[in-house]
Amino acid sequence: MSEPASSEYRLERDSMGDRQIPANAYYGIQTLRAIENFPIGGIKPLPTYVDACLLIKKATAIVNGELGCIPRDIAQTIVRAADEILKGSFRDQFVVDIYQAGAGTSHHMNVNEVLANRALEILGDKKGNYQRISPNDHVNYGQSTNDVIPTAIRIGALLALEHSLYPALSGAIATLEHKGNEFQEVVKSGRTHLQDAVPVRLGETFRAWAQILTDHKVRIEKAAEDLLVLGLGGSAAGTGLNTHPQYRERVAEVLSELIDKPLRSAPHLMAAMQSMAPFVNVSGSLRNLAQDLVKISHDLRLMDSGPKTGFKEIQLPPVQPGSSIMPGKYNPVIAEMTSMVCFQVMGYDTAIAFAAQAGQLELNVMMPLIAYDLIHSIEILGNTVDVLSKRCLSGIEARRDRALAYAEGSLALVTALNPHIGYLNAAAVAKESLETGKSIRQIVLEKELMSSEKLSQVLDLEKMSTLPKR
Repeated sequence: MSEPASSEYRLERDSMGDRQIPANAYYGIQTLRAIENFPIGGIKPLPTYVDACLLIKKATAIVNGELGCIPRDIAQTIVRAADEILKGSFRDQFVVDIYQAGAGTSHHMNVNEVLANRALEILGDKKGNYQRISPNDHVNYGQSTNDVIPTAIRIGALLALEHSLYPALSGAIATLEHKGNEFQEVVKSGRTHLQDAVPVRLGETFRAWAQILTDHKVRIEKAAEDLLVLGLGGSAAGTGLNTHPQYRERVAEVLSELIDKPLRSAPHLMAAMQSMAPFVNVSGSLRNLAQDLVKISHDLRLMDSGPKTGFKEIQLPPVQPGSSIMPGKYNPVIAEMTSMVCFQVMGYDTAIAFAAQAGQLELNVMMPLIAYDLIHSIEILGNTVDVLSKRCLSGIEARRDRALAYAEGSLALVTALNPHIGYLNAAAVAKESLETGKSIRQIVLEKELMSSEKLSQVLDLEKMSTLPKR
């Protein structure tokens, strides 16, 4: 026999029996069971993912109310409850661990229960009176975890891209272009295989990074086009069971208006529910970006290495003391953080790939993992690129004299001599320079391989480091 409810609790019932729910909780019995069943990571759903679910519930309530599938006044109250939460209220009520029941039923019911109970409260009723407003029969009318959750992943990823990663990339690209202009006249030694190479312009190094990020932004935007195609309306298995004939198209239209994106219903709802390919595609584009960000962050650390025993061709802005024991030490912490975040994104991409292939028949049950890892990847990459741009890239200074000294002392300058004295003679000059410490210019003149005037023309560092015009 179940215990009676007290002032601190209310009694709720599901298909498994009765349970006492804290009276002040907006979640209900299915959420409580999930809290008990999944004390795993202590990681709650991302706010952006919650927003995505709420936007779906708002759109479905609007459409189901318009189509007469649920009473219009109840639909309007559910919409009002969703709007309150979207503005920041009751956010502590979304409590299910991200490692939970397959497909995301636990989180989905958490959202349904909070909306139902807040809607009841708005109407002046008691939380838990599901005969008046039901999490399943009203908030979830015509829906299933199986079509809501993959739609929520799409909406959440689109929101995260729009609000976090795209603005951060645009800002970083602009910063790199600005630095490219600022450092355009700075000549430095190029390096390949970490060995001396022909001279380059420091400004072009930054312009190259700007182009790399621009190309990645285009790739990500292209991959994200897959997210615009929704399986919402497929219900439990993609057949649209228990949905109005006009529901699937109308709900895509309403969601499009809510997030200002050209969403559309999938041509085959079963395919949209079963395949996680759109998420794998976006995640892969994020991994690709992360890999180049690691390369850039490592380049920054190398170029800033020193100050006495490294390259020190640039100075990264010091943002905090670098050692608990060595006074005056400043480390490239923003670049280091960038690499760590990118490694995490690469790990998430691997997890998403494994989860995407783990579905069976009509459903992929690993969607909660995909939801968290994909949206989190987008958001931490966005935050990282923003911090990298504002607290590192924008404050970089060039050590012009040191960069020029390396360029002038590079053995790779002999490359420019090849057309004039031949490869073998040039190699001999380089070898002698390395053994004796004499400059390349000095050795060429001593051996009378070229005239002084011609040598000055050939070893013009500014000319050698200028990119061809397009």
